Amino acid sequence: MDFVSKEKRSVIMRGVRGKNTNPEKTVRSYLHRHGFRFRLHGKDLPGKPDIILPRYKAVVFVHGCFWHQHPGCKYARIPESNTEFWVEKFRRNKVRDETNIESIKSLGWEPIVIWECELHTGKRLDSLHAHLKLIDQKS
Repeated sequence: MDFVSKEKRSVIMRGVRGKNTNPEKTVRSYLHRHGFRFRLHGKDLPGKPDIILPRYKAVVFVHGCFWHQHPGCKYARIPESNTEFWVEKFRRNKVRDETNIESIKSLGWEPIVIWECELHTGKRLDSLHAHLKLIDQKS
Protein backbone atom coordinates (compact mmCIF):
# COMPACT_ATOMS: atom_id res chain seq x y z
CA MET A 1 0.00 0.00 0.00
CA ASP A 2 1.33 3.41 -0.94
CA PHE A 3 1.50 5.98 1.85
CA VAL A 4 1.12 9.01 -0.40
CA SER A 5 -1.65 10.03 -2.75
CA LYS A 6 -1.50 9.28 -6.48
CA GLU A 7 -0.93 12.97 -7.21
CA LYS A 8 1.94 13.21 -4.71
CA ARG A 9 3.51 9.99 -6.05
CA SER A 10 3.27 11.42 -9.57
CA VAL A 11 5.10 14.58 -8.46
CA ILE A 12 7.80 12.49 -6.77
CA MET A 13 8.32 10.27 -9.82
CA ARG A 14 8.50 13.25 -12.19
CA GLY A 15 11.37 14.55 -10.07
CA VAL A 16 13.50 11.47 -10.72
CA ARG A 17 16.27 12.47 -13.12
CA GLY A 18 17.78 10.31 -15.81
CA LYS A 19 20.95 12.36 -16.28
CA ASN A 20 23.31 14.17 -13.94
CA THR A 21 22.26 12.19 -10.88
CA ASN A 22 24.22 12.47 -7.65
CA PRO A 23 25.88 9.05 -8.16
CA GLU A 24 26.96 10.15 -11.68
CA LYS A 25 28.34 13.40 -10.32
CA THR A 26 30.28 11.48 -7.66
CA VAL A 27 31.94 9.26 -10.28
CA ARG A 28 32.66 12.20 -12.59
CA SER A 29 34.17 14.22 -9.76
CA TYR A 30 36.41 11.32 -8.77
CA LEU A 31 37.58 10.76 -12.34
CA HIS A 32 38.25 14.45 -12.92
CA ARG A 33 40.21 14.78 -9.65
CA HIS A 34 42.40 11.88 -10.76
CA GLY A 35 43.19 13.37 -14.15
CA PHE A 36 40.80 11.40 -16.34
CA ARG A 37 39.11 13.31 -19.13
CA PHE A 38 35.77 12.18 -20.45
CA ARG A 39 32.62 13.01 -22.37
CA LEU A 40 29.08 12.72 -21.06
CA HIS A 41 25.97 10.85 -22.20
CA GLY A 42 27.23 9.45 -25.49
CA LYS A 43 24.28 9.70 -27.82
CA ASP A 44 26.26 7.91 -30.54
CA LEU A 45 26.81 4.77 -28.42
CA PRO A 46 24.25 2.10 -27.45
CA GLY A 47 22.56 2.86 -24.14
CA LYS A 48 23.90 6.43 -24.06
CA PRO A 49 26.59 5.67 -21.46
CA ASP A 50 26.84 8.12 -18.57
CA ILE A 51 30.60 8.60 -19.00
CA ILE A 52 32.75 7.98 -22.07
CA LEU A 53 36.52 7.73 -21.74
CA PRO A 54 37.70 7.83 -25.39
CA ARG A 55 41.40 7.45 -24.56
CA TYR A 56 40.68 4.13 -22.86
CA LYS A 57 37.88 3.13 -25.24
CA ALA A 58 35.81 2.56 -22.11
CA VAL A 59 32.34 3.62 -21.05
CA VAL A 60 30.85 3.82 -17.58
CA PHE A 61 27.23 3.15 -16.76
CA VAL A 62 26.28 4.42 -13.30
CA HIS A 63 23.27 2.32 -12.35
CA GLY A 64 20.79 3.14 -9.61
CA CYS A 65 20.23 0.01 -7.54
CA PHE A 66 16.44 0.49 -7.50
CA TRP A 67 15.91 1.23 -11.20
CA HIS A 68 18.31 -1.43 -12.48
CA GLN A 69 17.58 -3.97 -9.70
CA HIS A 70 21.09 -4.62 -8.39
CA PRO A 71 21.09 -8.32 -7.40
CA GLY A 72 21.32 -8.84 -3.66
CA CYS A 73 21.19 -5.14 -2.86
CA LYS A 74 18.94 -3.81 -0.11
CA TYR A 75 18.00 -0.86 -2.33
CA ALA A 76 16.69 -3.13 -5.11
CA ARG A 77 13.28 -3.73 -3.62
CA ILE A 78 10.05 -4.03 -5.55
CA PRO A 79 7.33 -1.58 -4.50
CA GLU A 80 4.34 -3.16 -2.78
CA SER A 81 1.77 -1.24 -4.80
CA ASN A 82 1.27 -1.87 -8.52
CA THR A 83 3.68 -4.80 -8.28
CA GLU A 84 2.93 -6.25 -11.71
CA PHE A 85 3.85 -2.97 -13.38
CA TRP A 86 7.14 -2.72 -11.48
CA VAL A 87 8.17 -6.32 -12.07
CA GLU A 88 7.65 -5.88 -15.82
CA LYS A 89 9.40 -2.47 -15.83
CA PHE A 90 12.44 -3.87 -14.04
CA ARG A 91 12.53 -6.91 -16.35
CA ARG A 92 12.57 -4.62 -19.40
CA ASN A 93 15.29 -2.46 -17.79
CA LYS A 94 17.49 -5.52 -17.23
CA VAL A 95 17.01 -6.79 -20.78
CA ARG A 96 17.81 -3.32 -22.17
CA ASP A 97 20.93 -3.09 -19.97
CA GLU A 98 22.20 -6.49 -21.14
CA THR A 99 21.56 -5.61 -24.79
CA ASN A 100 23.38 -2.28 -24.41
CA ILE A 101 26.39 -3.94 -22.74
CA GLU A 102 26.66 -6.52 -25.53
CA SER A 103 26.35 -3.83 -28.20
CA ILE A 104 29.07 -1.73 -26.55
CA LYS A 105 31.38 -4.77 -26.44
CA SER A 106 30.70 -5.58 -30.09
CA LEU A 107 31.87 -2.08 -31.00
CA GLY A 108 35.18 -2.72 -29.23
CA TRP A 109 34.47 -0.60 -26.16
CA GLU A 110 35.01 -1.71 -22.55
CA PRO A 111 31.76 -1.37 -20.57
CA ILE A 112 32.06 -0.70 -16.85
CA VAL A 113 29.02 -0.75 -14.55
CA ILE A 114 29.11 1.06 -11.24
CA TRP A 115 26.22 0.50 -8.87
CA GLU A 116 24.93 3.34 -6.73
CA CYS A 117 25.47 1.39 -3.48
CA GLU A 118 29.14 0.78 -4.36
CA LEU A 119 29.82 4.51 -4.09
CA HIS A 120 29.15 4.57 -0.35
CA THR A 121 32.56 3.12 0.51
CA GLY A 122 34.67 4.57 -2.28
CA LYS A 123 36.45 1.26 -2.86
CA ARG A 124 34.68 0.79 -6.20
CA LEU A 125 36.04 4.11 -7.44
CA ASP A 126 39.56 3.05 -6.52
CA SER A 127 39.09 -0.21 -8.45
CA LEU A 128 37.73 1.78 -11.42
CA HIS A 129 40.87 3.92 -11.29
CA ALA A 130 43.09 0.83 -11.25
CA HIS A 131 41.11 -0.76 -14.08
CA LEU A 132 41.50 2.30 -16.31
CA LYS A 133 45.23 2.48 -15.58
CA LEU A 134 45.53 -1.18 -16.56
CA ILE A 135 43.71 -0.52 -19.85
CA ASP A 136 46.06 2.42 -20.47
CA GLN A 137 49.13 0.21 -19.95
CA LYS A 138 47.85 -2.31 -22.50
CA SER A 139 47.46 0.42 -25.14
